[in-house]
Amino acid sequence: MTTNRKMHEGEADTDPDLVRRLLRGQFPQWADLPVTRLASGGTVNAIYRLGDGLTVRLPLLRGGDGTVGHEARWLPLLAPSLPVPVPEVVAVGEPAEGYPWRWAVHRWLEGEVLAEGVGSDTLARDLAAFVTAMRGTGLEGGPPAHRSGPPREADAGTRSAIEALRRTDEPFDADAVLAAWERVLTVPDWTGGPCWTHSDLMPGNLLGAGGRLAGVLDFGTAGVGDPAIDLVPAWNLFTPAARRTFRDHVDVDEATWERGRGWALSMAVVQLPYYRRTNPVISANARHVIGQVLAADRDRHP
Repeated sequence: MTTNRKMHEGEADTDPDLVRRLLRGQFPQWADLPVTRLASGGTVNAIYRLGDGLTVRLPLLRGGDGTVGHEARWLPLLAPSLPVPVPEVVAVGEPAEGYPWRWAVHRWLEGEVLAEGVGSDTLARDLAAFVTAMRGTGLEGGPPAHRSGPPREADAGTRSAIEALRRTDEPFDADAVLAAWERVLTVPDWTGGPCWTHSDLMPGNLLGAGGRLAGVLDFGTAGVGDPAIDLVPAWNLFTPAARRTFRDHVDVDEATWERGRGWALSMAVVQLPYYRRTNPVISANARHVIGQVLAADRDRHP
């Protein structure tokens, strides 16, 4: 759950009254439904439950509104190829009532948002099936995914974040983090064709029910590129045992697996200094990832 402090400079103010005003002006058929903000570790959108069957997503930053049209275009085309439910965009709203960007209404998906430390082999197999299905989607004309290239493209930002981490009181050896990162940079790049990826498989975008994967949220950065980016749940979600099950079923070579580990580390070290005072969900997950990656690195390079 996020705090009341804003996470970003220029972040939009939202509340249930704004949602009701937007609905009243553009989608009056839903204006009288109950509106409740959902507790979330999300960093891009404010999410409101609308009645029993809908959600409203309001981008928090300029640029986030680009994901609204992106999802409206691509989700209906991707959904038939995927093994679990994904969001359905039922309406796209326009700027109004002092709110400056496009926004969206989605169908509600049942399930509990996941968190780090999952040890379920069944869920690991389910997520591997989703990642494999995304990768095998024969959908042409996809845009570049966020983080569509190799981890080395994030080298400058990652090194800067490691130095920022060094200046905090976080209990990590920044030199060990840097060494782990530099080993990732020696891994060969992807040489296959571009694959569809979700590219933001954080636990907060995954829904579980009864020990199974029940849905995947937030396709705002989905697109084509190196499939390594969709391996980050190995470190941001699973225990070591479940990670092994995930790897056994996700069918990637060693270099792709290592680039996925690099992306997980890069994302975590960028997130932790930035969100440690404003988003406890993201910062806790970042600590988990850094700890998991460093432990695996120590096992391989004692």
